[in-house]
Amino acid sequence: MDFVTGLPLTPKKKDAIWVVVDKLTKSTHFIPVRIGFSLDKLANLYVSEIVRLHGVPLSIISDRNPRFWKKLQEALGTKLNFNTAFHPQTDGQSERMIPVLEDMLRCCMLKFQGSWERYLPLVQFAYNNSFQTSLEMPPYEALYGRKYQTPLY
Repeated sequence: MDFVTGLPLTPKKKDAIWVVVDKLTKSTHFIPVRIGFSLDKLANLYVSEIVRLHGVPLSIISDRNPRFWKKLQEALGTKLNFNTAFHPQTDGQSERMIPVLEDMLRCCMLKFQGSWERYLPLVQFAYNNSFQTSLEMPPYEALYGRKYQTPLY
């Protein structure tokens, strides 16, 4: 997990992206957040966006805010692995994902204009359905065992 900060403020008052990468399947979640969110707000977002879909992870790798992770770890009973900032040996998935995310958002902004938050779900969909050499398949296929997301009716 990591954060992309320094983004322009959106109409919904978000100025950062919380990047969550599953090390096994390489699937990602991009959650728009505000730098000033409280620890409780981030914990609630984590439960509603990650735990709701994937369950409680066995371990979390992050270089951000130890207070938040200790609080969340106690609530969920997870194992916490801290690392130093920009230490790709332990946090390589999100460190490598962030430049890809920034490039994809930049392309959307140049082509379509508007708020970056508007295109974040599309960027997540595109990334999770793109071929990953390390997996020899898209992350979505690795996660769910089928090639493409099916529409909801």
